[in-house]
Amino acid sequence: PSDPEPSVSCSEGVFKCPEDQLPLDYAKIYPDPDLEAQVLSLAIRCIHSEEGCRWSGLIKHLQAHLGTCGFNVIPCPNRCSAKLSRRDLPEHVQHGCPKRRVKCEFCASDFTGEAFEGHQGTCPQESVYCENKCGARMMRRLLSQHALAECPKRTQPCTYCSKEFVFDTIQNHQYQCPRYPVPCPNQCGTPSIAREDVPTHLKESCNTAMLLCPFKEAGCKHRCPKLAMGRHLEESTKTHLGMVCALVSRQRQEILELRRDMEELSVSSNGTLIWKIADYARKMQESKARSNYEFFSPPFYTHKYGYKLQVSAFLNGNGSGESSHLSVYIRVLPGEYDNLLEWPFSYRVTFSLLDQSDPSLSKPQHITETFHPDPNWKNFQKPGPSRCSLEESALGFGYPKFISHEDIRKRNYVRDNAIFIKASVEIPQKILA
Repeated sequence: PSDPEPSVSCSEGVFKCPEDQLPLDYAKIYPDPDLEAQVLSLAIRCIHSEEGCRWSGLIKHLQAHLGTCGFNVIPCPNRCSAKLSRRDLPEHVQHGCPKRRVKCEFCASDFTGEAFEGHQGTCPQESVYCENKCGARMMRRLLSQHALAECPKRTQPCTYCSKEFVFDTIQNHQYQCPRYPVPCPNQCGTPSIAREDVPTHLKESCNTAMLLCPFKEAGCKHRCPKLAMGRHLEESTKTHLGMVCALVSRQRQEILELRRDMEELSVSSNGTLIWKIADYARKMQESKARSNYEFFSPPFYTHKYGYKLQVSAFLNGNGSGESSHLSVYIRVLPGEYDNLLEWPFSYRVTFSLLDQSDPSLSKPQHITETFHPDPNWKNFQKPGPSRCSLEESALGFGYPKFISHEDIRKRNYVRDNAIFIKASVEIPQKILA
């Protein structure tokens, strides 16, 4: 149901009856002591009964009860704006009220509760343990000085290597510190040396260190202190010179052997050589100026572990082809595997001067000649170790009139100032087995 209308309504001093709404004169309304006494004598429970208060009594005693009821809400006496039940007030006043007065137990200073919260944990008079866990306890105001200069657990950089260490271990560190200054173990008089630099000092700087002679690679085995090395070098000049000459001779021989090995590794071993003679015009002029001027190809093998051959060319001709033809010859060179092969050399040889015309425009017309070696020709016999390509007696077998100078100009046998000569050897299958 909705709330009832007020029992008496007033407008400009005129009251209305709540029952019939007729105007009433306030002067004609009188109190009713009997009814009031009757109402005040009614029994009720405390208005905070639902909150837990168990008081019950007459209405007239309610106000007196509320003055002591623990559930009744009252303002904080410190005027902190808080309102609490009477039973919670003591705890608030003693511990929670920001307006309460509190005295610090360490410095005896007086604070409001709000200010004391900021003071706690910072009081300079409070006794605290060292943060480095060294076990010391002191007033907070002494802590910074203790941590800086007195605490055995404080960190401190090593004077020599600058790494950080706990103070009570830094003394032990100095026995291993790589930058700790130590005397030269040979007592050479050098001022203190960093521990890690001692090996370098002994090897390079120490006057008393034992050194090997600088000519040790040449064979000198002399060993003496650094101070005496100069005298040794002066006294042994001739000896050292002889050692160096012997070393140079050995190295020259090694270089020759390595060069031969490199040449052997670079030699073709499939029975075919394609030899490019570049700078053709200059070499032709050189051949015309020098009679019988011969050019030599790189060597090649007929097959793996086979005969070693070489092609030579006279650009201005040789013999019957001199001044009119290109002459081409082949010769047998001393090879690594000659003792394993059949002699004389008897396998068919083919020469070609390659046409460099574009295959897409015209079919190349190579100049090709083939011959079987004459077994009686001395240069197809097993070569001796002294035979080389520059000896006249080693002139190979071939064609003094392979192609005329006139025919060379008819097609692209010379292109980009270069010619290509191909030589190939037919080796029967049985020799490859």
